[in-house]
Amino acid sequence: MTARPTAARPTTSRPVRIGPRAAAALVLVTLIGIAAFGWPLLADRQSGLAHSQDAPWLFAALLPLLVAVVVATIADQGMDSKAVAMLGVLAAVGAALRPLGAGTAGLEPMFFLMVLSGRVLGPGFGFVLGSVTMFASALLTGGVGPWMPFQMLALGWFSLGAGLLPGPERIRGRAELAMLAAYGFLGSFAYGTVMNLQGWVILQGMGQGISFHPGDPVPQNLARFVAYCLATSVGWDLGRAALTVVLTLALGGTLLRALRRATRKAAFDAPVSFDSGAGSDRGHPPQRV
Repeated sequence: MTARPTAARPTTSRPVRIGPRAAAALVLVTLIGIAAFGWPLLADRQSGLAHSQDAPWLFAALLPLLVAVVVATIADQGMDSKAVAMLGVLAAVGAALRPLGAGTAGLEPMFFLMVLSGRVLGPGFGFVLGSVTMFASALLTGGVGPWMPFQMLALGWFSLGAGLLPGPERIRGRAELAMLAAYGFLGSFAYGTVMNLQGWVILQGMGQGISFHPGDPVPQNLARFVAYCLATSVGWDLGRAALTVVLTLALGGTLLRALRRATRKAAFDAPVSFDSGAGSDRGHPPQRV
């Protein structure tokens, strides 16, 4: 009697966990991102501070690292092309959502989709989804520029954070939606603040109390940066945060169920078991493997 492998379909859906190789790739891309955003604060007065000069290098480093995160996650978890196909579909939907509100008081409906998708797919795939969605939306809306790789990193971190929240086996129902809405609210402000840092260092001629002064001590520049954010972008970030909360509370329950149903049917993490009597119990000869 020969054993035959069978895939046991999971009855519940859980986020894809980060394996050691995916974690290493995420740590590397995060360190590169922190350096890319923060290096002007440590530069001297003679340094070239235009991010247009370092954006191509950041983009060139980011793309292979994104592929490395996907490959490492697949290798660690044993997933197949169905998971990558779902990433592509969600990225396309997110890119299509962005033009519906971009440019109007910070209203960007794709952020709530990133929260829900990161929650279901996990931090590793969430990071890649956020980055790829921003890349696709930039191509769709004509928003390609030196800011694009920084936006890809910031939205990737935003989606990654949603996947790191307490697991669905601990928090479900209304409590889960409230947690995701709170994260979306705070994360929207964090995204705007990080992107402010990218643009603030190259803006000159603003008020003395909010301009970046190359070579000044970091605490002084950070104090001016806080004043800059309060003066220029709080309203814009509030629009993004409020819309993310409203959409998460209104549509989150339905979309979470749909995403979890899709991952169960795709059986990303279905374990393989061996049924030794499957053929003989039905009166058929056993199948050789």
